[in-house]
Amino acid sequence: MGKIFPVPFFKFTYLGKGLIILTISAALVKELRNKTGSGVMDCREALSKSGGDVDKAMDFLRQKGLASAEKKSSRATGDGKIESYIHTGGKVGVLIEVNCETDFVAKTEEFNNLARELAMQVAALSPQYTGINDVPGEIVKAEELTVREIISKEGKKGKELDDAVEKAVHKFYKSVCLLEQPYIRDESKTISDLIKESVAKLGENITVKRFVRFALGDGK
Repeated sequence: MGKIFPVPFFKFTYLGKGLIILTISAALVKELRNKTGSGVMDCREALSKSGGDVDKAMDFLRQKGLASAEKKSSRATGDGKIESYIHTGGKVGVLIEVNCETDFVAKTEEFNNLARELAMQVAALSPQYTGINDVPGEIVKAEELTVREIISKEGKKGKELDDAVEKAVHKFYKSVCLLEQPYIRDESKTISDLIKESVAKLGENITVKRFVRFALGDGK
C-alpha cells in the first residue's frame, strides 16, 4: 500500500516508480468554477491536465468551450430575446435580437447578461453588420480597391501588396462587423469569442439575428 502525502491542492500516492496525483482539492476546483462557471468534472479535468495551474486550466476550458461551440453552430436558434439598452444621458439607444435554442436558456442569467453586453457593445462601437458574410460584396470590393490604391503608392508590389491589402480589409471587418470587434471589456477576445464562451456554458447555439443603433440627431 502506497503512502499518501498531503499537499495544499493535491494528494499524491508514492508507488515506488514516482508520484501519481490522486485527488485535486475541492477548494481549487471551487476557485476555478467560480472564475469560469464550468462544471465540477470539467474543472477537475482542466486542473489535472494543467498540473494545478489555475490560469492554464482556464485556458484549457476556454479552448475546449470554443471547440464545443463550433460543433453547435449549425443548430437552429428559434428562441431568445430582444434586448434594449439606453446609454447614460439618453442620446444613444440599441435594440438587439439575440437567439438561442430554448425558452429555458433564454431566461437564464447568463444569456440575459450576454444580450446586455452585446447591446452595450453596439452602443459603444457602432458596428454596421453582424458578421463578415453580412457585408455586401460591393462594399468589400470598394474597400479593397481603395486600400490597394493607397498602399501601392507606398511602393509595395506583388505578394507584399496583397498581404497588406488583406490585413487592411481584416481591420475594416473588425471595425464594421459586430462579431469581429474586440470586446469592450476585454480586447483580447472578440465578440464571436464571447458568444462561443456562453454557448459552451449554456450548451445551446447562440446567434445574433439583427440590431439597430439609434443616436440622437441621426434621423435629421
